[in-house]
Amino acid sequence: MLKTIRQDLQAVFDRDPAAISRMEVILTYAGFHALLAYRVSHWLKTHGVPFIPRMISQLARWLTGIEIHPSARIGTGFFIDHGMGVVIGETAEIGDYVTLFQGVTLGGTGKERGKRHPTLGNHVVVGAGAKILGGITIGDNVKIGANSVVLKNVSANSTVIGVPARVIKTQGERMPDATMDHINLPDPISDRFLALEQELIELRKKLENRDNPTLR
Repeated sequence: MLKTIRQDLQAVFDRDPAAISRMEVILTYAGFHALLAYRVSHWLKTHGVPFIPRMISQLARWLTGIEIHPSARIGTGFFIDHGMGVVIGETAEIGDYVTLFQGVTLGGTGKERGKRHPTLGNHVVVGAGAKILGGITIGDNVKIGANSVVLKNVSANSTVIGVPARVIKTQGERMPDATMDHINLPDPISDRFLALEQELIELRKKLENRDNPTLR
């Protein structure tokens, strides 16, 4: 567990340019505090300790604003940026080197039992306020735009945005590990409107040429 915690600490420096020193991260980063509490509560949970793991998770929620169920499975190099409002459900599974921004929910869609929370692959980046709901699978190297609502499986190496989320980019090569250029995310609706506007301009020109023989 100590090796995993060291990797979590290193992930902060790898992905947050504001991180200056280990002491600062250990003392002031709520995301790291919540993850540290999760590592302890998950270890206790897997060793059959009752009640205490859940108590630790609720205490961490009260202190950090981040709720991680002790039964969730989280890989190494996990990073929660800022983190207020992050919720990770009981049957959620998260791969290695995943980044979540504030307000992300890995939740269920109802009162069903069994696997009811999402599974995230490796090197996934989830933007602020995004909701990933149900027992779906998010492939490796996926980027999820801010405030998206993901309800279906997403294949690896894709970028998804919207409500409900739709794939706007897929590529065979691996995407960067832990960056999300929210400013320059493609907008397929805007692109379609521009295409329609161009078509209308072309049609208008054709009508003007037909009605005015001198322009032919």
